[in-house]
Amino acid sequence: MKTLLLIRHAKSSWNDPDQDDFDRPLNKRGKQNAPEMAIRLLGRGLSPELVISSPAKRARSTARIMAKEWNYPREAILLEEELYLCYASTFLKVITRIDDDFSTVAIFAHNPGITDFANYLTEEIRIDNVPTAGVFAISANTEKWEDFDRADKKFLFFDYPKSEEAI
Repeated sequence: MKTLLLIRHAKSSWNDPDQDDFDRPLNKRGKQNAPEMAIRLLGRGLSPELVISSPAKRARSTARIMAKEWNYPREAILLEEELYLCYASTFLKVITRIDDDFSTVAIFAHNPGITDFANYLTEEIRIDNVPTAGVFAISANTEKWEDFDRADKKFLFFDYPKSEEAI
């Protein structure tokens, strides 16, 4: 069994309109929401064995903040260039390269790709938008990440900072 946590980066700052999109940092709310969501995942008994992130500053920062709550080593976070503003199909390319020794993996990325990919994975639930710091969790009945796309999947939950109760 494999568990995938799709996590959108936390809220980023738009204070500097001239700042390159790739280099936008987290704002105050983003820095508060990221550890909160990591703790919620721990409360569900989920702590990733592998963390993969877009290299964009806001995604990287979110991954680092959450990894700290999970006692996951910052230097072990894998940065995947192709996750920056990618299409849904790119997630599958990244997933098929994951070492099969890892059962629970967190991927930090951006919209609209992360919402599109979440909707691709299941017909049980439709999501209009994965909000910042939102987590979409799904399990796949497989022992190999390369078979993730073809495996039977089970929607686990969808949670985000402003939700009253996770779906």
